[in-house]
Amino acid sequence: QVQLVESGGGLVQAGGSLRLSCAASGPTFSTNTMAWFRQALGKEREFVAGISGSGDNSRYADSVKGRFTISRDNAKNTAYLQMNSLKPEDTAVYYCAVDHRAYFRVEGRAGAYTFWGQGTQVTVSS
Repeated sequence: QVQLVESGGGLVQAGGSLRLSCAASGPTFSTNTMAWFRQALGKEREFVAGISGSGDNSRYADSVKGRFTISRDNAKNTAYLQMNSLKPEDTAVYYCAVDHRAYFRVEGRAGAYTFWGQGTQVTVSS
């Protein structure tokens, strides 16, 4: 069992930055793929970025490429999402998730991920 707790969300002006953290408990975190998803009000949950267990494979949604960076520190059981040049359309609840069946592969489908955090709100004002 993996438990995930997100933090770092908040209100920021367009063009600003935030860093989200995802603290994990459980023995498999350091070996499994994890990802960030987001869900805006009235919209479906969408993939943002994902990273393999060792950190040598990553994947980004086109909408965040060049602005967001995913990373992980397995010694701290923590993953991060550095978000720069934020836009109002980035406003959403951001969730971290773990795919306990993947070690290198990074899936973009929410259904591939087994464990989810409760989410953290990110609001970008124009």
